Amino acid sequence: MAIREEVYGYFIPSVTLIGIGASKEIPNKIKVLGGSKPLIVTDKGITGAGITKQITDLLEQAGMKYVVYDETIPNPTDANVHAGVDVYKKNACDSLITLGGGSSHDCGKGVGLVIANGGRIQDFEGVDKSSNPMPPYVAVNTTAGTASEMTRFCIITDTKRKVKMAIVDWRVTPGIALDDPLLMMGMPPALTAATGMDALTHAVEAYVSTIATPMTDSAAEKAIELIATHLRPAVANGGDIVAREGMCYAQYLAGMAFNNASLGHVHAMAHQLGGFYDLPHGECNAILLPHVCRFNLIAKMDRFAKIARLMGENVEGLSTRDAADLAIEAIQKLSADIRIPAGLVELGKRYGKTVKAEDIDVMTTNAQKDACGLTNPRCPKDADVKAIYTAAL
Repeated sequence: MAIREEVYGYFIPSVTLIGIGASKEIPNKIKVLGGSKPLIVTDKGITGAGITKQITDLLEQAGMKYVVYDETIPNPTDANVHAGVDVYKKNACDSLITLGGGSSHDCGKGVGLVIANGGRIQDFEGVDKSSNPMPPYVAVNTTAGTASEMTRFCIITDTKRKVKMAIVDWRVTPGIALDDPLLMMGMPPALTAATGMDALTHAVEAYVSTIATPMTDSAAEKAIELIATHLRPAVANGGDIVAREGMCYAQYLAGMAFNNASLGHVHAMAHQLGGFYDLPHGECNAILLPHVCRFNLIAKMDRFAKIARLMGENVEGLSTRDAADLAIEAIQKLSADIRIPAGLVELGKRYGKTVKAEDIDVMTTNAQKDACGLTNPRCPKDADVKAIYTAAL
């Protein structure tokens, strides 16, 4: 290991609970943090699936008051956040529970930032822009992919600019993160696939990041191995509790990796697709991942060769280059097996959107400004980013 004259932080919730039945601890953990009337930030899908009621039943049994804000939308917006702030203030809430996947957690983090610091959510775009601590905060995860329940990342769409703002702030790290595979049993196959590939992207980008450390490497390597083992069975049979729990650990470990080693140009580019077309983040990542990996390969060839081994490929007797190429093939095979769309145009059609080549210039400009690209192992020029978008169409 080379000696680097830099200091690296390691950010993680103070407490994490993972395992079957972990959600029963929610009321006690809110009380431990000093909360008595939480705002539950979630979405209509979670409420419609009956998961919100499972949590509110637990709070009621503990004699705790609460308010539900379930207006979170996929790719939450600045308006979404400020509406949640209004509900929090109007009902004199004193704490937060975010319930769901990345959208609910991001929206709730945005609410907490504005409640604690005032101003607008746009004021916090960038790195460590807040001054005050979040309200008491428990993040309850229902998907196995984003790891937003444990990260210092908050991604909010600025509706005026049509840009996803990357807010990276150590203060938004939840006080307590909770992953209960029982809450994930009802996830449909397509969502399981998309969130699983999001987790793989987190692990891969962290592993080849320019600020990776031995601590982030250990988390990323185990995450890749677990995803290669458990994602296919979790998609095939949502009731497979072993696969569900395996993906809980996988996505959390991937979160540990990227929360501290950051990400790369897959995310920088995927954020633009989400902001421009309102396309789902996990599937955008999955489609872009092999293309960005191919661009990055010459910068981290030995690491891509290791990724191939972690994904179960037989690399015995192969050169480092050939083994590295196998990593990209393994990613593509996994995506195909779990029915991720082959390209962005196909993805757009699935969601009634039209992805157009003429939008690539604007998305490229915005992607090159995205903070996630700062730790990409290779520095792409605008022409490189345009070529990746074009190849992914």
